[in-house]
Amino acid sequence: MTADVVRAYRETPAVEMARWLAEYDISGLPVVDADDKVIGVVSATDLERVRRRTGGDADLDAGTLMSAPARTVRADDSVVRAARLMSASGVERLPVVDEEARLVGMLTRRDVLQIFARPDSAIRDEVMDDIVVRALWLSPTSVDVSVHDGVVTVAGSLESSGQVAVAVWMMRQVDGVTAVVNRLTYWREAPYQQPL
Repeated sequence: MTADVVRAYRETPAVEMARWLAEYDISGLPVVDADDKVIGVVSATDLERVRRRTGGDADLDAGTLMSAPARTVRADDSVVRAARLMSASGVERLPVVDEEARLVGMLTRRDVLQIFARPDSAIRDEVMDDIVVRALWLSPTSVDVSVHDGVVTVAGSLESSGQVAVAVWMMRQVDGVTAVVNRLTYWREAPYQQPL
């Protein structure tokens, strides 16, 4: 996320917001109250709609133009949750807030895509180091991991079907992984456990 965020207040004039969008090359502004809590968002589309309708920015302000309530994500939310919210809402940017809904940053679609566009070598290193060796306590030679365009292909033989399921689930959680091709085998079936 970007921590240094250009923000508007309810009374910020439309002409001023239009100038900021052009000057900072951004597509939207969070609107905050006196406590820096996010109360809405004004997008470039909102401003353009007003221009077409009125022939100018008129005397409108952020409070009149903003979409409210704003869709936001918390600073401790996952990037995957943020990406899903952006996709479902059709927005290019999301204000990032703390536990009291105060603005702490802005997350853009570009920010999200950069995370998911990680090099294959970095994804493979994370899978091997964090999952195979540290989480599953396996020798790096016990499985073969390759990554191509974010698709992890994993092969080898593990102890149980449960260990295979955990390994594949963990690999799917790695930033940048788009799919996991599971070619793992196992020596024994994991015992069935009654769900809690």
